[in-house]
Amino acid sequence: MNSRVSGASGGWRSRLAVWHAARGPKASGFTFSPEPRSIGMVARGRQLMAGNYLFAGQLVEAADLGLWEVRPPDADFAAEVQGFVWLDDLAALGDLPARQRAQNWTRDWIARFGSGKGPGWNPDLTGRRVIRWIHHALFLLSGADRAATEDYYAALTIQTRYLAKNWHRAAPGLPRFEALTGLLYAGLSLMGLDGLAGPAASALAAEAAREVDPSGGIATRNPEELLEVFTLLNWAALALTDAGRMVPEPHRAAMDRIAPTLRSLRHADGGLARFHGGGRGMEGRLDQALAATGVKTAAQTQAMGFVRLSGGRTTLLFDGADPPGGAAGRSAHASTLAFEATSGRRPLIVNCGSGAPFGTEWRRAGRATPSHSTLTIEGVSSSRFGRGTGDIMAERAHVLTLRHLTAEDGHALHAAHDGWALTHGLTHARDLALSSDGRHIAGEDRLVALNPKGKARFEEVLTETALKGVPFTIRFHLHPDADATLDMGGHAISIALKSGEIWVFRHDGRAKLALEPSVYLEKGRLRPRASKQIVLSAHATEGETSIGWTLAKAQDTPTAIRDLDRDDLPVPL
Repeated sequence: MNSRVSGASGGWRSRLAVWHAARGPKASGFTFSPEPRSIGMVARGRQLMAGNYLFAGQLVEAADLGLWEVRPPDADFAAEVQGFVWLDDLAALGDLPARQRAQNWTRDWIARFGSGKGPGWNPDLTGRRVIRWIHHALFLLSGADRAATEDYYAALTIQTRYLAKNWHRAAPGLPRFEALTGLLYAGLSLMGLDGLAGPAASALAAEAAREVDPSGGIATRNPEELLEVFTLLNWAALALTDAGRMVPEPHRAAMDRIAPTLRSLRHADGGLARFHGGGRGMEGRLDQALAATGVKTAAQTQAMGFVRLSGGRTTLLFDGADPPGGAAGRSAHASTLAFEATSGRRPLIVNCGSGAPFGTEWRRAGRATPSHSTLTIEGVSSSRFGRGTGDIMAERAHVLTLRHLTAEDGHALHAAHDGWALTHGLTHARDLALSSDGRHIAGEDRLVALNPKGKARFEEVLTETALKGVPFTIRFHLHPDADATLDMGGHAISIALKSGEIWVFRHDGRAKLALEPSVYLEKGRLRPRASKQIVLSAHATEGETSIGWTLAKAQDTPTAIRDLDRDDLPVPL
Protein backbone atom coordinates (compact mmCIF):
# COMPACT_ATOMS: atom_id res chain seq x y z
CA MET A 1 0.00 0.00 0.00
CA ASN A 2 0.99 3.59 -0.44
CA SER A 3 2.65 4.85 2.77
CA ARG A 4 1.55 8.44 2.26
CA VAL A 5 -0.22 9.74 5.35
CA SER A 6 -2.32 12.79 6.10
CA GLY A 7 -1.28 15.42 8.56
CA ALA A 8 0.57 15.16 11.84
CA SER A 9 -0.04 12.32 14.27
CA GLY A 10 0.88 11.28 17.77
CA GLY A 11 0.53 14.78 19.26
CA TRP A 12 -1.93 16.21 21.74
CA ARG A 13 -4.63 16.55 19.06
CA SER A 14 -4.46 12.83 18.34
CA ARG A 15 -4.54 11.95 22.03
CA LEU A 16 -7.51 14.25 22.56
CA ALA A 17 -9.33 12.70 19.58
CA VAL A 18 -8.63 9.21 20.90
CA TRP A 19 -9.78 10.25 24.40
CA HIS A 20 -13.11 11.34 22.94
CA ALA A 21 -13.30 8.12 20.90
CA ALA A 22 -12.74 6.04 24.04
CA ARG A 23 -15.87 7.42 25.71
CA GLY A 24 -18.89 5.14 25.54
CA PRO A 25 -19.41 1.38 25.49
CA LYS A 26 -17.00 -0.91 23.67
CA ALA A 27 -17.99 -3.60 21.21
CA SER A 28 -17.82 -7.10 22.66
CA GLY A 29 -17.80 -9.04 19.41
CA PHE A 30 -18.62 -9.20 15.72
CA THR A 31 -22.08 -9.30 14.23
CA PHE A 32 -20.50 -10.03 10.86
CA SER A 33 -16.87 -10.61 9.89
CA PRO A 34 -15.66 -9.95 6.32
CA GLU A 35 -13.50 -12.55 4.65
CA PRO A 36 -9.69 -12.02 4.96
CA ARG A 37 -9.21 -10.69 1.43
CA SER A 38 -5.81 -9.00 1.89
CA ILE A 39 -3.18 -11.52 0.85
CA GLY A 40 0.41 -11.40 2.07
CA MET A 41 3.63 -13.17 1.12
CA VAL A 42 4.97 -16.24 2.93
CA ALA A 43 8.54 -15.13 2.22
CA ARG A 44 7.95 -11.81 3.96
CA GLY A 45 6.36 -13.61 6.88
CA ARG A 46 9.48 -15.73 7.29
CA GLN A 47 11.68 -12.64 7.18
CA LEU A 48 9.61 -11.04 9.95
CA MET A 49 9.88 -14.17 12.07
CA ALA A 50 13.66 -14.07 11.61
CA GLY A 51 13.80 -10.46 12.85
CA ASN A 52 14.52 -8.94 9.43
CA TYR A 53 12.30 -5.87 9.34
CA LEU A 54 12.12 -4.48 5.81
CA PHE A 55 9.77 -1.50 5.49
CA ALA A 56 9.81 1.44 3.07
CA GLY A 57 13.09 0.19 1.57
CA GLN A 58 14.90 0.18 4.91
CA LEU A 59 16.14 -3.05 6.50
CA VAL A 60 16.63 -3.39 10.26
CA GLU A 61 18.09 -6.71 11.39
CA ALA A 62 17.10 -7.21 15.02
CA ALA A 63 16.30 -10.82 15.83
CA ASP A 64 16.39 -10.02 19.56
CA LEU A 65 13.90 -7.13 19.33
CA GLY A 66 10.15 -7.09 18.88
CA LEU A 67 8.61 -5.00 16.12
CA TRP A 68 7.75 -2.06 18.39
CA GLU A 69 11.16 -2.12 20.07
CA VAL A 70 12.89 -1.37 16.76
CA ARG A 71 13.81 2.27 16.31
CA PRO A 72 12.39 3.35 12.91
CA PRO A 73 15.17 4.71 10.66
CA ASP A 74 12.76 7.21 9.08
CA ALA A 75 9.13 8.36 9.07
CA ASP A 76 8.15 6.20 6.08
CA PHE A 77 9.39 3.08 7.89
CA ALA A 78 7.36 4.02 10.97
CA ALA A 79 4.21 4.70 8.92
CA GLU A 80 4.43 1.38 7.08
CA VAL A 81 4.81 -0.53 10.33
CA GLN A 82 1.84 1.29 11.89
CA GLY A 83 -0.38 0.36 8.96
CA PHE A 84 -0.25 -3.34 9.91
CA VAL A 85 0.05 -4.61 6.31
CA TRP A 86 2.74 -6.93 7.70
CA LEU A 87 -0.14 -8.79 9.36
CA ASP A 88 -1.05 -10.10 5.89
CA ASP A 89 2.40 -11.70 5.67
CA LEU A 90 2.26 -13.38 9.06
CA ALA A 91 -1.23 -14.66 8.26
CA ALA A 92 0.06 -16.00 4.93
CA LEU A 93 2.72 -17.92 6.85
CA GLY A 94 -0.07 -19.07 9.11
CA ASP A 95 1.67 -21.43 11.54
CA LEU A 96 1.42 -21.29 15.34
CA PRO A 97 4.62 -19.23 15.92
CA ALA A 98 3.47 -16.67 13.30
CA ARG A 99 0.05 -16.42 14.96
CA GLN A 100 1.59 -15.95 18.40
CA ARG A 101 3.93 -13.28 17.02
CA ALA A 102 1.01 -11.44 15.40
CA GLN A 103 -1.01 -11.59 18.63
CA ASN A 104 1.91 -10.39 20.77
CA TRP A 105 2.72 -7.50 18.45
CA THR A 106 -0.94 -6.45 18.28
CA ARG A 107 -1.30 -6.50 22.08
CA ASP A 108 1.98 -4.58 22.35
CA TRP A 109 0.67 -1.95 19.93
CA ILE A 110 -2.46 -1.52 22.07
CA ALA A 111 -0.34 -1.03 25.19
CA ARG A 112 2.10 1.40 23.56
CA PHE A 113 -0.06 3.36 21.14
CA GLY A 114 -3.69 2.63 21.89
CA SER A 115 -4.14 5.88 23.83
CA GLY A 116 -3.29 8.02 20.79
CA LYS A 117 0.48 8.10 21.08
CA GLY A 118 2.90 7.38 18.26
CA PRO A 119 2.92 8.02 14.50
CA GLY A 120 -0.01 5.76 13.59
CA TRP A 121 -2.93 8.04 14.40
CA ASN A 122 -3.76 9.39 10.97
CA PRO A 123 -7.11 8.56 9.35
CA ASP A 124 -5.54 6.66 6.43
CA LEU A 125 -3.15 4.62 8.58
CA THR A 126 -5.94 3.92 11.06
CA GLY A 127 -8.23 2.77 8.27
CA ARG A 128 -5.50 0.54 6.84
CA ARG A 129 -4.87 -0.93 10.29
CA VAL A 130 -8.56 -1.52 11.03
CA ILE A 131 -9.01 -3.39 7.74
CA ARG A 132 -6.20 -5.79 8.69
CA TRP A 133 -7.43 -6.26 12.24
CA ILE A 134 -10.85 -7.25 10.91
CA HIS A 135 -9.56 -9.32 7.98
CA HIS A 136 -7.41 -11.37 10.34
CA ALA A 137 -9.65 -11.33 13.42
CA LEU A 138 -9.74 -15.12 13.69
CA PHE A 139 -5.95 -15.23 13.37
CA LEU A 140 -5.56 -12.63 16.12
CA LEU A 141 -8.16 -14.01 18.51
CA SER A 142 -7.68 -17.76 18.17
CA GLY A 143 -6.46 -19.06 21.51
CA ALA A 144 -6.35 -15.57 23.06
CA ASP A 145 -7.43 -15.19 26.70
CA ARG A 146 -10.40 -13.08 27.78
CA ALA A 147 -8.33 -10.01 28.70
CA ALA A 148 -6.54 -9.95 25.34
CA THR A 149 -9.85 -10.39 23.50
CA GLU A 150 -11.49 -7.54 25.42
CA ASP A 151 -8.48 -5.29 24.76
CA TYR A 152 -8.69 -6.10 21.04
CA TYR A 153 -12.38 -5.16 20.79
CA ALA A 154 -11.90 -2.04 22.90
CA ALA A 155 -9.00 -0.83 20.74
CA LEU A 156 -10.91 -1.60 17.57
CA THR A 157 -13.94 0.33 18.87
CA ILE A 158 -11.79 3.36 19.71
CA GLN A 159 -10.17 3.34 16.26
CA THR A 160 -13.60 3.10 14.64
CA ARG A 161 -15.00 6.07 16.55
CA TYR A 162 -11.81 7.99 15.77
CA LEU A 163 -12.36 7.32 12.06
CA ALA A 164 -16.01 8.36 12.29
CA LYS A 165 -14.94 11.83 13.50
CA ASN A 166 -11.70 12.24 11.53
CA TRP A 167 -11.95 10.47 8.16
CA HIS A 168 -12.42 13.81 6.39
CA ARG A 169 -8.91 14.84 7.55
CA ALA A 170 -7.40 12.25 5.21
CA ALA A 171 -6.09 13.67 1.95
CA PRO A 172 -8.46 13.17 -1.00
CA GLY A 173 -7.71 10.08 -3.04
CA LEU A 174 -6.18 6.86 -1.77
CA PRO A 175 -5.70 8.03 1.86
CA ARG A 176 -9.38 8.91 2.18
CA PHE A 177 -10.45 5.67 0.51
CA GLU A 178 -8.42 3.77 3.13
CA ALA A 179 -9.97 5.72 6.00
CA LEU A 180 -13.54 5.27 4.78
CA THR A 181 -13.12 1.59 3.91
CA GLY A 182 -11.79 0.92 7.41
CA LEU A 183 -14.73 2.79 8.93
CA LEU A 184 -17.22 0.91 6.77
CA TYR A 185 -15.69 -2.46 7.65
CA ALA A 186 -15.89 -1.72 11.36
CA GLY A 187 -19.41 -0.32 11.16
CA LEU A 188 -20.59 -3.45 9.38
CA SER A 189 -18.73 -5.80 11.70
CA LEU A 190 -18.74 -4.61 15.30
CA MET A 191 -21.66 -4.99 17.70
CA GLY A 192 -23.30 -1.69 18.53
CA LEU A 193 -21.56 0.31 15.77
CA ASP A 194 -23.80 -0.57 12.85
CA GLY A 195 -25.10 3.01 12.81
CA LEU A 196 -21.77 4.10 11.37
CA ALA A 197 -22.00 1.82 8.34
CA GLY A 198 -24.63 3.78 6.41
CA PRO A 199 -22.89 7.18 6.61
CA ALA A 200 -19.55 5.52 5.81
CA ALA A 201 -21.00 3.81 2.73
CA SER A 202 -22.52 7.09 1.53
CA ALA A 203 -19.27 9.01 2.10
CA LEU A 204 -17.26 6.33 0.28
CA ALA A 205 -19.66 6.42 -2.67
CA ALA A 206 -19.41 10.22 -2.83
CA GLU A 207 -15.62 10.03 -2.73
CA ALA A 208 -15.63 7.45 -5.52
CA ALA A 209 -17.87 9.64 -7.68
CA ARG A 210 -15.63 12.65 -7.06
CA GLU A 211 -12.16 11.08 -7.38
CA VAL A 212 -12.70 8.56 -10.21
CA ASP A 213 -13.12 10.53 -13.42
CA PRO A 214 -15.57 9.60 -16.22
CA SER A 215 -12.85 7.60 -18.02
CA GLY A 216 -12.00 5.53 -14.92
CA GLY A 217 -8.80 7.32 -13.99
CA ILE A 218 -7.53 9.26 -10.98
CA ALA A 219 -5.74 12.59 -10.80
CA THR A 220 -2.31 11.18 -9.89
CA ARG A 221 -2.19 9.06 -13.09
CA ASN A 222 -0.47 6.39 -10.98
CA PRO A 223 -1.62 2.95 -12.25
CA GLU A 224 -0.69 1.13 -9.05
CA GLU A 225 -2.54 3.68 -6.93
CA LEU A 226 -5.58 3.20 -9.15
CA LEU A 227 -5.32 -0.54 -8.44
CA GLU A 228 -5.24 0.14 -4.69
CA VAL A 229 -8.34 2.34 -4.96
CA PHE A 230 -10.09 -0.35 -7.01
CA THR A 231 -9.13 -3.00 -4.45
CA LEU A 232 -10.54 -0.97 -1.56
CA LEU A 233 -13.77 -0.29 -3.41
CA ASN A 234 -14.02 -3.98 -4.22
CA TRP A 235 -13.43 -5.03 -0.60
CA ALA A 236 -16.03 -2.53 0.57
CA ALA A 237 -18.58 -3.71 -2.01
CA LEU A 238 -18.08 -7.36 -1.05
CA ALA A 239 -18.43 -6.51 2.66
CA LEU A 240 -21.67 -4.63 2.00
CA THR A 241 -23.04 -7.50 -0.07
CA ASP A 242 -22.05 -10.12 2.50
CA ALA A 243 -23.76 -8.05 5.19
CA GLY A 244 -26.99 -8.00 3.13
CA ARG A 245 -26.72 -4.32 2.20
CA MET A 246 -26.90 -2.63 -1.18
CA VAL A 247 -23.79 -1.19 -2.77
CA PRO A 248 -24.53 2.50 -3.56
CA GLU A 249 -24.83 3.16 -7.28
CA PRO A 250 -21.96 5.73 -7.44
CA HIS A 251 -19.70 3.17 -5.72
CA ARG A 252 -20.59 0.45 -8.24
CA ALA A 253 -20.36 2.87 -11.17
CA ALA A 254 -16.85 3.92 -10.16
CA MET A 255 -15.75 0.27 -10.12
CA ASP A 256 -17.30 -0.24 -13.55
CA ARG A 257 -15.27 2.70 -14.86
CA ILE A 258 -11.99 1.63 -13.27
CA ALA A 259 -11.98 -2.01 -14.42
CA PRO A 260 -11.42 -1.40 -18.17
CA THR A 261 -8.88 1.31 -17.36
CA LEU A 262 -6.81 -1.11 -15.30
CA ARG A 263 -7.04 -3.71 -18.06
CA SER A 264 -5.70 -1.05 -20.42
CA LEU A 265 -2.76 -0.27 -18.13
CA ARG A 266 -1.49 -3.83 -17.72
CA HIS A 267 1.15 -5.50 -19.83
CA ALA A 268 0.96 -8.96 -21.36
CA ASP A 269 2.78 -10.32 -18.29
CA GLY A 270 -0.02 -9.11 -15.99
CA GLY A 271 2.00 -6.28 -14.43
CA LEU A 272 0.95 -2.64 -14.50
CA ALA A 273 2.82 0.05 -16.39
CA ARG A 274 5.36 1.71 -14.07
CA PHE A 275 4.57 5.42 -14.32
CA HIS A 276 4.15 8.37 -11.93
CA GLY A 277 5.29 6.61 -8.78
CA GLY A 278 3.57 3.29 -9.43
CA GLY A 279 5.03 -0.19 -9.63
CA ARG A 280 3.83 -3.42 -11.22
CA GLY A 281 1.29 -4.00 -8.47
CA MET A 282 1.15 -6.85 -5.99
CA GLU A 283 1.17 -10.19 -7.82
CA GLY A 284 -2.35 -11.51 -8.31
CA ARG A 285 -4.14 -8.49 -6.79
CA LEU A 286 -5.46 -7.14 -10.08
CA ASP A 287 -6.72 -10.55 -11.22
CA GLN A 288 -8.37 -11.08 -7.83
CA ALA A 289 -10.11 -7.71 -7.91
CA LEU A 290 -11.28 -8.04 -11.52
CA ALA A 291 -12.62 -11.53 -10.89
CA ALA A 292 -14.46 -10.43 -7.76
CA THR A 293 -16.17 -7.48 -9.44
CA GLY A 294 -17.27 -9.46 -12.47
CA VAL A 295 -16.80 -6.42 -14.74
CA LYS A 296 -16.07 -7.81 -18.22
CA THR A 297 -15.44 -4.57 -20.12
CA ALA A 298 -12.41 -5.00 -22.38
CA ALA A 299 -9.23 -2.94 -22.36
CA GLN A 300 -9.29 0.40 -24.15
CA THR A 301 -6.71 1.89 -26.51
CA GLN A 302 -6.42 5.06 -24.41
CA ALA A 303 -6.89 5.31 -20.65
CA MET A 304 -5.82 7.81 -17.97
CA GLY A 305 -3.56 9.59 -20.44
CA PHE A 306 -1.79 6.41 -21.58
CA VAL A 307 -1.98 4.72 -24.97
CA ARG A 308 -1.93 0.93 -25.22
CA LEU A 309 -0.67 -0.78 -28.37
CA SER A 310 -0.83 -4.56 -28.68
CA GLY A 311 0.06 -7.04 -31.38
CA GLY A 312 0.74 -10.75 -31.11
CA ARG A 313 2.51 -11.38 -27.81
CA THR A 314 3.71 -7.78 -27.47
CA THR A 315 2.20 -4.88 -25.53
CA LEU A 316 3.42 -1.31 -25.51
CA LEU A 317 2.21 1.32 -23.02
CA PHE A 318 2.92 4.98 -23.77
CA ASP A 319 2.61 8.11 -21.61
CA GLY A 320 0.65 10.47 -23.83
CA ALA A 321 -0.51 13.19 -21.41
CA ASP A 322 0.88 15.99 -19.25
CA PRO A 323 2.28 15.01 -15.83
CA PRO A 324 -0.29 15.65 -13.08
CA GLY A 325 -0.01 18.99 -11.30
CA GLY A 326 -1.04 20.37 -7.93
CA ALA A 327 -1.40 18.06 -4.95
CA ALA A 328 -1.92 15.10 -7.31
CA GLY A 329 1.53 15.73 -8.77
CA ARG A 330 3.60 15.09 -5.63
CA SER A 331 4.75 11.81 -7.14
CA ALA A 332 4.54 12.80 -10.81
CA HIS A 333 7.38 11.81 -13.13
CA ALA A 334 8.86 13.68 -16.08
CA SER A 335 7.93 10.74 -18.30
CA THR A 336 6.03 12.38 -21.16
CA LEU A 337 6.26 10.28 -24.38
CA ALA A 338 8.08 7.45 -22.56
CA PHE A 339 6.99 3.86 -23.19
CA GLU A 340 7.32 0.35 -21.81
CA ALA A 341 7.18 -2.85 -23.88
CA THR A 342 6.59 -6.46 -22.84
CA SER A 343 6.84 -9.62 -24.92
CA GLY A 344 4.67 -12.42 -23.58
CA ARG A 345 5.40 -12.69 -19.87
CA ARG A 346 8.80 -11.03 -20.17
CA PRO A 347 9.32 -7.26 -19.68
CA LEU A 348 11.61 -5.84 -22.35
CA ILE A 349 11.69 -2.02 -22.29
CA VAL A 350 10.89 -0.47 -18.90
CA ASN A 351 11.09 2.75 -16.92
CA CYS A 352 13.38 2.70 -13.90
CA GLY A 353 10.38 3.08 -11.60
CA SER A 354 9.79 4.88 -8.33
CA GLY A 355 12.84 5.48 -6.17
CA ALA A 356 10.71 6.44 -3.15
CA PRO A 357 11.44 3.20 -1.24
CA PHE A 358 15.18 3.90 -1.47
CA GLY A 359 15.34 7.41 -0.04
CA THR A 360 15.06 11.04 -1.11
CA GLU A 361 17.89 11.03 -3.68
CA TRP A 362 16.61 7.94 -5.45
CA ARG A 363 13.09 9.35 -5.38
CA ARG A 364 14.23 12.49 -7.19
CA ALA A 365 16.34 10.51 -9.65
CA GLY A 366 13.45 8.17 -10.47
CA ARG A 367 11.22 11.11 -11.31
CA ALA A 368 13.68 12.66 -13.80
CA THR A 369 13.36 12.15 -17.56
CA PRO A 370 16.62 10.13 -17.91
CA SER A 371 15.02 7.40 -15.77
CA HIS A 372 12.43 6.78 -18.50
CA SER A 373 12.54 5.24 -21.95
CA THR A 374 12.32 8.42 -23.97
CA LEU A 375 14.39 11.32 -25.30
CA THR A 376 16.23 13.63 -22.90
CA ILE A 377 18.08 16.87 -23.50
CA GLU A 378 21.27 16.59 -21.49
CA GLY A 379 20.88 17.90 -17.95
CA VAL A 380 17.27 19.08 -18.35
CA SER A 381 14.14 17.03 -17.68
CA SER A 382 11.06 17.62 -19.80
CA SER A 383 9.18 18.67 -16.62
CA ARG A 384 10.98 20.43 -13.81
CA PHE A 385 10.71 21.50 -10.19
CA GLY A 386 10.52 25.19 -9.42
CA ARG A 387 11.91 27.12 -6.48
CA GLY A 388 9.71 26.78 -3.45
CA THR A 389 7.38 24.22 -5.05
CA GLY A 390 8.66 21.25 -3.04
CA ASP A 391 7.74 17.95 -4.66
CA ILE A 392 5.45 19.50 -7.27
CA MET A 393 6.71 20.10 -10.80
CA ALA A 394 6.17 23.78 -11.55
CA GLU A 395 7.20 23.52 -15.23
CA ARG A 396 5.35 20.64 -16.84
CA ALA A 397 5.62 19.36 -20.39
CA HIS A 398 2.42 19.91 -22.34
CA VAL A 399 1.38 17.37 -24.97
CA LEU A 400 0.70 19.31 -28.16
CA THR A 401 -0.61 16.47 -30.27
CA LEU A 402 -1.53 12.81 -29.89
CA ARG A 403 -2.77 10.68 -32.78
CA HIS A 404 -3.31 6.94 -32.84
CA LEU A 405 -4.05 4.97 -36.01
CA THR A 406 -4.96 1.31 -36.38
CA ALA A 407 -4.58 -0.59 -39.65
CA GLU A 408 -4.39 -4.21 -40.78
CA ASP A 409 -0.61 -4.22 -40.46
CA GLY A 410 -0.57 -2.79 -36.92
CA HIS A 411 -0.72 0.40 -34.88
CA ALA A 412 0.87 3.82 -35.42
CA LEU A 413 1.23 6.58 -32.86
CA HIS A 414 2.34 10.20 -33.19
CA ALA A 415 2.79 12.57 -30.24
CA ALA A 416 4.69 15.73 -29.37
CA HIS A 417 5.36 17.81 -26.25
CA ASP A 418 6.80 21.26 -25.57
CA GLY A 419 8.87 20.48 -22.46
CA TRP A 420 11.99 22.19 -23.85
CA ALA A 421 10.32 25.04 -25.76
CA LEU A 422 11.27 27.64 -23.13
CA THR A 423 14.72 26.31 -22.30
CA HIS A 424 15.93 25.39 -25.81
CA GLY A 425 13.19 26.39 -28.24
CA LEU A 426 12.67 22.74 -29.14
CA THR A 427 9.66 20.40 -29.31
CA HIS A 428 10.04 16.65 -28.96
CA ALA A 429 7.99 14.59 -31.43
CA ARG A 430 7.87 10.80 -31.29
CA ASP A 431 6.44 8.34 -33.81
CA LEU A 432 5.96 4.70 -32.87
CA ALA A 433 4.64 1.76 -34.88
CA LEU A 434 3.91 -1.78 -33.68
CA SER A 435 3.28 -4.51 -36.26
CA SER A 436 0.11 -6.56 -35.98
CA ASP A 437 2.10 -9.71 -35.19
CA GLY A 438 3.99 -7.89 -32.42
CA ARG A 439 7.40 -8.75 -33.89
CA HIS A 440 8.51 -5.28 -34.95
CA ILE A 441 8.58 -1.89 -33.20
CA ALA A 442 9.72 1.12 -35.23
CA GLY A 443 10.32 4.59 -33.87
CA GLU A 444 11.50 8.03 -34.83
CA ASP A 445 12.36 10.82 -32.37
CA ARG A 446 12.64 14.41 -33.55
CA LEU A 447 13.65 17.70 -31.96
CA VAL A 448 12.04 20.57 -33.85
CA ALA A 449 12.04 24.36 -33.53
CA LEU A 450 8.37 24.76 -34.44
CA ASN A 451 7.70 28.49 -34.61
CA PRO A 452 9.56 31.81 -34.85
CA LYS A 453 9.85 32.09 -31.07
CA GLY A 454 11.26 28.59 -30.83
CA LYS A 455 13.67 29.17 -33.71
CA ALA A 456 14.92 32.38 -32.08
CA ARG A 457 15.54 30.63 -28.77
CA PHE A 458 17.26 27.71 -30.50
CA GLU A 459 19.56 30.12 -32.34
CA GLU A 460 20.48 31.69 -28.99
CA VAL A 461 21.36 28.26 -27.61
CA LEU A 462 23.46 27.46 -30.67
CA THR A 463 25.37 30.69 -30.16
CA GLU A 464 25.87 29.90 -26.47
CA THR A 465 27.35 26.50 -27.39
CA ALA A 466 29.62 27.88 -30.11
CA LEU A 467 27.47 26.05 -32.70
CA LYS A 468 28.14 22.65 -31.11
CA GLY A 469 24.42 22.16 -30.74
CA VAL A 470 22.13 20.75 -28.09
CA PRO A 471 23.29 17.37 -26.72
CA PHE A 472 20.49 14.83 -26.31
CA THR A 473 20.05 11.13 -25.69
CA ILE A 474 17.32 8.60 -26.39
CA ARG A 475 17.22 5.95 -23.67
CA PHE A 476 15.69 2.48 -23.67
CA HIS A 477 15.95 0.99 -20.18
CA LEU A 478 16.00 -2.81 -20.17
CA HIS A 479 14.53 -5.11 -17.54
CA PRO A 480 17.26 -6.68 -15.34
CA ASP A 481 16.45 -10.14 -16.72
CA ALA A 482 17.12 -9.02 -20.30
CA ASP A 483 20.65 -9.97 -21.38
CA ALA A 484 21.93 -7.35 -23.86
CA THR A 485 25.16 -7.29 -25.89
CA LEU A 486 26.60 -5.03 -28.58
CA ASP A 487 26.50 -6.77 -31.94
CA MET A 488 27.43 -6.23 -35.60
CA GLY A 489 30.57 -4.28 -34.79
CA GLY A 490 28.74 -1.96 -32.42
CA HIS A 491 25.94 -1.07 -34.86
CA ALA A 492 23.22 -3.17 -33.19
CA ILE A 493 22.29 -4.58 -29.80
CA SER A 494 20.94 -8.09 -29.26
CA ILE A 495 18.58 -8.61 -26.32
CA ALA A 496 17.94 -12.14 -25.05
CA LEU A 497 14.96 -12.74 -22.80
CA LYS A 498 14.69 -15.63 -20.36
CA SER A 499 11.91 -17.05 -22.51
CA GLY A 500 14.47 -17.67 -25.23
CA GLU A 501 13.33 -14.80 -27.44
CA ILE A 502 15.94 -12.59 -29.03
CA TRP A 503 15.24 -9.00 -30.02
CA VAL A 504 17.61 -6.82 -32.05
CA PHE A 505 17.85 -3.03 -31.72
CA ARG A 506 19.14 -1.01 -34.70
CA HIS A 507 19.22 2.67 -35.62
CA ASP A 508 19.65 4.79 -38.73
CA GLY A 509 23.29 5.71 -38.07
CA ARG A 510 22.68 9.36 -37.16
CA ALA A 511 23.57 8.85 -33.49
CA LYS A 512 26.17 7.10 -31.37
CA LEU A 513 24.97 3.76 -30.00
CA ALA A 514 26.04 2.53 -26.55
CA LEU A 515 25.03 0.01 -23.92
CA GLU A 516 25.27 1.59 -20.47
CA PRO A 517 24.47 0.67 -16.84
CA SER A 518 21.01 1.38 -15.50
CA VAL A 519 18.90 0.48 -12.45
CA TYR A 520 15.51 -1.08 -11.88
CA LEU A 521 13.76 0.39 -8.86
CA GLU A 522 11.45 -2.24 -7.43
CA LYS A 523 9.36 -2.07 -4.28
CA GLY A 524 10.04 -4.80 -1.74
CA ARG A 525 13.76 -4.95 -2.51
CA LEU A 526 16.53 -3.80 -0.25
CA ARG A 527 18.42 -1.99 -2.99
CA PRO A 528 17.99 -1.07 -6.68
CA ARG A 529 18.63 -3.87 -9.15
CA ALA A 530 21.41 -3.43 -11.69
CA SER A 531 20.30 -3.41 -15.31
CA LYS A 532 21.34 -1.95 -18.66
CA GLN A 533 20.07 0.71 -21.02
CA ILE A 534 20.41 1.29 -24.74
CA VAL A 535 21.51 4.87 -25.35
CA LEU A 536 21.52 6.83 -28.61
CA SER A 537 23.51 10.10 -28.30
CA ALA A 538 23.60 13.01 -30.73
CA HIS A 539 23.55 16.82 -31.02
CA ALA A 540 20.75 18.97 -32.42
CA THR A 541 22.47 21.52 -34.65
CA GLU A 542 19.61 22.37 -36.99
CA GLY A 543 15.99 23.40 -36.69
CA GLU A 544 14.94 19.76 -37.06
CA THR A 545 16.94 16.71 -36.00
CA SER A 546 15.61 13.18 -36.30
CA ILE A 547 16.79 9.74 -35.20
CA GLY A 548 15.15 6.54 -36.44
CA TRP A 549 15.37 3.16 -34.72
CA THR A 550 13.84 -0.32 -34.75
CA LEU A 551 13.39 -3.14 -32.27
CA ALA A 552 12.59 -6.44 -33.96
CA LYS A 553 12.18 -10.02 -32.79
CA ALA A 554 14.84 -12.22 -34.38
CA GLN A 555 14.06 -15.45 -32.54
CA ASP A 556 10.90 -16.78 -30.93
CA THR A 557 10.52 -18.58 -27.64
CA PRO A 558 11.73 -22.15 -28.32
CA THR A 559 9.14 -23.73 -26.04
CA ALA A 560 6.11 -21.63 -25.17
CA ILE A 561 5.56 -23.36 -21.85
CA ARG A 562 8.81 -21.86 -20.52
CA ASP A 563 7.17 -18.47 -20.60
CA LEU A 564 4.66 -19.61 -17.99
CA ASP A 565 7.36 -20.26 -15.38
CA ARG A 566 8.02 -16.90 -13.78
CA ASP A 567 11.14 -16.85 -11.62
CA ASP A 568 11.37 -13.08 -11.26
CA LEU A 569 8.55 -12.47 -8.78
CA PRO A 570 9.45 -9.91 -6.12
CA VAL A 571 10.90 -11.21 -2.88
CA PRO A 572 11.72 -9.23 0.25
CA LEU A 573 15.51 -9.51 0.10
